[in-house]
Amino acid sequence: MRAAYIDEFGPAHSIRFGVLPDPRPGAHEVLVDVEMTTANHVDTFIRAGAVRTAVQFPFVVGRDLVGRVAALGPGVTGFEVGDRVWCNSLGHGGRQGAAAERAAVPAERLYRLPDGVAPETAVTQLHPAATAYLGLVTHGGLRAGTTVVVIGAAGNVGSAMVTIAARAGARVVAVAHERDAAHCRALGADTVVDRRGAGLGTRLARACPDGVDLYADAAGVNDLATAVDLLAWRGRIVLLAGLRTTPVLPAGPLYVWDRSVVGFAITGAPAAELAEAARCVNDLLAEGRLRPREVRVLPLGATAEVHRMLEANELHGRRVALATA
Repeated sequence: MRAAYIDEFGPAHSIRFGVLPDPRPGAHEVLVDVEMTTANHVDTFIRAGAVRTAVQFPFVVGRDLVGRVAALGPGVTGFEVGDRVWCNSLGHGGRQGAAAERAAVPAERLYRLPDGVAPETAVTQLHPAATAYLGLVTHGGLRAGTTVVVIGAAGNVGSAMVTIAARAGARVVAVAHERDAAHCRALGADTVVDRRGAGLGTRLARACPDGVDLYADAAGVNDLATAVDLLAWRGRIVLLAGLRTTPVLPAGPLYVWDRSVVGFAITGAPAAELAEAARCVNDLLAEGRLRPREVRVLPLGATAEVHRMLEANELHGRRVALATA
């Protein structure tokens, strides 16, 4: 099979595109013919060795795929050859990645794709939407009627967060560039605050007079000095980006007001949590509520270039789907 892989950790240009042996599914794995994959920032971290995880070289990069079931391990039930499926947790924890013509996927990490969903739409939304669900619901305790602030609300994960929070019945305050205000409102944001200019904390405080119950920073700004003071009693901050940020932590207001800060990365999520997130992702895909703003389809051989574009910040909210054919 053709695959995008590395022989050692390194920069984007260390990704090679060539032929590797076809994977053989284990007893509880499913062999999938990959139609499309994509690349996310976490893929660049793993490729570069910035995130520690078990890797066997040559290592196929990539988390996400959409494809069809080609064969089943003898211990697999619930799938049939030909089923359209997806996965968003390959390329980590000893699992080979998704950027290949075929992949062996643990059955507990594989989900059916809803009918009528285009593969390029699905594959570009799987990681952002599942990240958003885990951040808001699993780690953030999202509930109806609460006030949720989303930093980076026009980005890939931020847009999914606005969609999920609004769908759950929360009051959503989106922080984004003014040019993205209409986009955020269309996703369900009640209020949009321009991220530019001085006094963002003051403007957010005016928009949230009763305090913020859940503050989700999808942009990696991680300005805790501002965020902590905005929280209501037992309000929570969820950090999920900004790998190398070192913010100041205002400890006093945290413990006096029972406030908290939690960080998480989807790479460490157990299979049961990913399956719960997958149910929400499938519902949103079936409802047509997960829609990338712009998708560029490139061949699988362009994987190294897409990693380079991600690290150079050249995509600006656009998503790339990598097609195997």
